[in-house]
Amino acid sequence: MTSARPVAVLTAAGSGSRLGADVPKALVPLVGEPLVVHALRALVAAGVEHVVVTAPADHLPAVRAACAVVGGAQVEVVAGGASRQGSVHAGLRALPPGPGDACVLVHDAARPLAPVGLLRRVVAAVCAGHPAVVPALPVTDTVVRVAPERSDDAGERSLGAVDRTTLRAVQTPQGFPRALLVAAHEAAADRAHDEATAATDDAALVAALGHDVLVVPGDPLALKITVRHDLAVARLLLEESR
Repeated sequence: MTSARPVAVLTAAGSGSRLGADVPKALVPLVGEPLVVHALRALVAAGVEHVVVTAPADHLPAVRAACAVVGGAQVEVVAGGASRQGSVHAGLRALPPGPGDACVLVHDAARPLAPVGLLRRVVAAVCAGHPAVVPALPVTDTVVRVAPERSDDAGERSLGAVDRTTLRAVQTPQGFPRALLVAAHEAAADRAHDEATAATDDAALVAALGHDVLVVPGDPLALKITVRHDLAVARLLLEESR
C-alpha cells in the first residue's frame, strides 16, 4: 500500500463533432465552465497531486487557459495521440517521476460530473492492492445479440437476449498502480496509432497482461457526454445539485 498521493491523466482530446460544437468537446461550456474544468476540479478535490491533460494539438493554449483557473494541483497540458489509447500513453509519459505503486487515475473530460466520492472509491481500491479498478453500473435495458448479416432492409435479426445480470456499463475514472499501467501501454503501443485497433478501455490493456480487474459501484452522475442530449441532462443535474 503506497503513501504517495494519486496522480492522473485526464483525456480531453475529443473533437466534439457529435455535439455539433465548433470547439473541442473539453472546451464546450457546462453551466458557464468548460467540461474539462469540471472534471479537473473533481480530481483535485479527490486529492490528486499532479494531472496531465491531453488535448488537441491545435488547441493547447485554449485548454491551458481553461485549466489555469483550477488550483490545488500541478496541471500540465500536452498534445493527445491519434486515439484515446495514444492520448493516455502520451499523458503517462508526461507525468513526473514517481513511485511505481502510486495510484494513477485515468479519467475523461467527457464525464465532468463524476463525483469526488467515486474518485476516492477507486483510489482506495488501488491502494488496497488491486491491479486494476473500474467503476461501473448495472445494465438496465434489455440487450440482444444480432446476426452479423442484415435480415432485410428494415433492420437486423435478433439472436436473443443476453443475461443482463452479468453485464455492467463501465465508467471512468479507472485506477491502476503506475508501473503496471505504464507496462500495459508499452505492451500495446503498436495498436495506439490506429483508431480501428486501439483500446478504448485501459483496464482491458492491464487484463491482457493477465491481471484481474475489480469492478466497484459506479455513479449515475458519471455519465458520458457525447451528444447534445447528454449535455442537456448534465446541465439539469448540475443545476439541481447547486
